[in-house]
Amino acid sequence: MAFTIWRHPRPCGAAARCIGGRTDLAVDPRKAKRLAHRIRAHARRHGLPREVVTSPLARAADVGRWLRHWGFRWRVDAALAETDFGAWDGRPWADIPTAEFERWMQDFCGFDFDGGESLAALLRRASSWQPPCALAVGHAGWITAWQWAAQRPGQLPTAATWPAPLGYARPAA
Repeated sequence: MAFTIWRHPRPCGAAARCIGGRTDLAVDPRKAKRLAHRIRAHARRHGLPREVVTSPLARAADVGRWLRHWGFRWRVDAALAETDFGAWDGRPWADIPTAEFERWMQDFCGFDFDGGESLAALLRRASSWQPPCALAVGHAGWITAWQWAAQRPGQLPTAATWPAPLGYARPAA
């Protein structure tokens, strides 16, 4: 089955903050609707069933709500949620001490952000996920982990090899 996942639209209030699975930010309704239109057109163009799965976080789920409004079957899957950045989640990046970043870089895949989810755990979660349909809306960290696991099975990234995140409202295949 062909599968396409989109990153959610840019959330309100995310600028200069560490935003993960614990911080549920909304998106501008017009941006959610715009992405839903693009997904609907993609489904029509490729003859895909009118089904979508999203993360439970508002920035992805709001797109699913629009699609449901237009007759799509919409499912929510907690496995698609963004990385849980633990004690960092929701904090301004500028407030996180340099020593904390150094701890992360020393253990890039094992660091759990003081009570959150390590990159190794995210990679396991993303690689074990099976798409229930051809269309999804998720988050940059999860999408990057899913692509990494598919392209480099069994390999762990370093800070230097971890790819840049997918842009907002962009598809990854």
